[in-house]
Amino acid sequence: MAAAALSAKDRENNNTGNSLIQWLSRISYYGFMIVLSCFYFYPMIWLVLSSFRENRDIFTSPFKFPDHINFQNWVDAWKIGHISTYATNSVIVTSLTVIFILLFASMAAFSFSKLRFRGSNGLLMLFVIGLFMPLQSFFIAQSYIFDRLNLKDSYMGLILPYIGVGLPLAVFLLKSFLDSIPKDLIEASRIDGCNDRILFTRIILPLLGPGLATVAIFSSLNAWNELLLAMLYIQNDDLKTLPVGLLAFSSRYVTNYKLLFSALSLITIPMILAYVFFHKHIVSGLTEGSLK
Repeated sequence: MAAAALSAKDRENNNTGNSLIQWLSRISYYGFMIVLSCFYFYPMIWLVLSSFRENRDIFTSPFKFPDHINFQNWVDAWKIGHISTYATNSVIVTSLTVIFILLFASMAAFSFSKLRFRGSNGLLMLFVIGLFMPLQSFFIAQSYIFDRLNLKDSYMGLILPYIGVGLPLAVFLLKSFLDSIPKDLIEASRIDGCNDRILFTRIILPLLGPGLATVAIFSSLNAWNELLLAMLYIQNDDLKTLPVGLLAFSSRYVTNYKLLFSALSLITIPMILAYVFFHKHIVSGLTEGSLK
């Protein structure tokens, strides 16, 4: 009896020790992640706080907390910098780019994953090449074609290359996701009389929700922040997007930092909020496609 009681007491002490170790490891993990998050998020915090200050305060005491929160700098940046026009253009270009990428990539991924046709491996290899080709490698040929087709200074002059650059990654992400869907589901749908169109629209697309959300976020971030093509293809001020519009706050000799930081805050915060809102969908879209 004494030995049994002693053994039970030892097990209780071991369980208590294991619980304490797990508790300490969890606290250490979350503490480390909080410190790491603050380290990476500090530049964004500094950017937003600096947007409420004057230029002289930014130079004299750059790390000082602002004396008061005044959104007048944001209002001035919105009006003086014509942010509303640039934001409208960015929304149009980004929205159309994401819509076409989701449409084309979902159909291509469905074809590569669930359909068998001649030349599929060769076509898939073209998307593999597209993943590794930098934008500068085909810029000269693309610029020549756009000159011939009069696509410069138009929305399509940005939407078309954005779609071409975003499709390879989107196709591979969605194809990986579709590869994890059991073949039994597809065969059962075929037995029930589903053709390719019905199978794609009523079965595949609803299952692709997390993957489509992941592709939408990545594609929108790329299109929203792209500068090189937007600067070279668009010369009309009424068609410029936000990254190009930000150059108005900076010249060769003078930079209005308070308005520049205010404009950067205005265009960065929505993207961060979108990522936070769709965070679970992004993670599930990236992980579910890797599981068989």
